[in-house]
Amino acid sequence: MPLPLTASTVATQAKIIGGLLTLMWVLELIDQVLLRHRLDRFGIVPWTQNGLRGILFAPLLHGTWQHLSANTLPFAVLGWLTLLHGVPEFTLVTAVIWLISGFGVWLFAPSHTLHIGASGIIFGYFGFLLSRSYFERDLLSTVVAVVVALLYGPLIWGLLPSRRRGISWQGHLFGLVGGILTARYLPELRQWLITF
Repeated sequence: MPLPLTASTVATQAKIIGGLLTLMWVLELIDQVLLRHRLDRFGIVPWTQNGLRGILFAPLLHGTWQHLSANTLPFAVLGWLTLLHGVPEFTLVTAVIWLISGFGVWLFAPSHTLHIGASGIIFGYFGFLLSRSYFERDLLSTVVAVVVALLYGPLIWGLLPSRRRGISWQGHLFGLVGGILTARYLPELRQWLITF
């Protein structure tokens, strides 16, 4: 069940989404102004030991202001819709998407490439919100899925392989896969969270 949208709930949701976005923007500011893009090396480099750490850091890092700007609004909207069912579920969904997207990139993206950015998480939220309605079959999930499809349906083109520099279609694809798998196994993941 989604949480009632009280002032307290909305304030908490705003703090969480706002906090994550603020962290991304502050990191980008530090990276561009002080470190001359040296933080970007903490992204995912497939099939390297150092690249594994990128699974943890890559979604927080961006190559340019334009890259970060393009990710900000979809992250805020889709993240907030994911957060409607509460902080524990949001944390669980985000963590699973984060890991599946990251490991997918590390395993399947070309070697000698660097992958950074929150788009894997965004595609994960997109996949989660669309497929949740199929697995749960309740009215709210269906309404949310329709809204998400109308607002962000064109994201699906980001799954196509691209040779454009700076586009990690593998991150998009495995983010989406992570979102769908999370929606499918959400009852089991909730139970694991309770017992953990």
